[in-house]
Amino acid sequence: MSIAKVTELIASSPKSFEDAMSNGVARADKTLKNITGAWVKDQNVVVENGKITEYRVVMKVTFVLKD
Repeated sequence: MSIAKVTELIASSPKSFEDAMSNGVARADKTLKNITGAWVKDQNVVVENGKITEYRVVMKVTFVLKD
């Protein structure tokens, strides 16, 4: 029997939402082992002088706990 845990994180990128998601999963993988999935809860952008300067995602990352 497996037990999974879900943790929420915020990741960002100056390029795109997709890059922010990749950055978030890559960083989470350094600390959390056995990541099995992630879903984006929210997306937003930072705007400065009428231009998007940062893409942000709020993600829920699922990982399986080891026995």
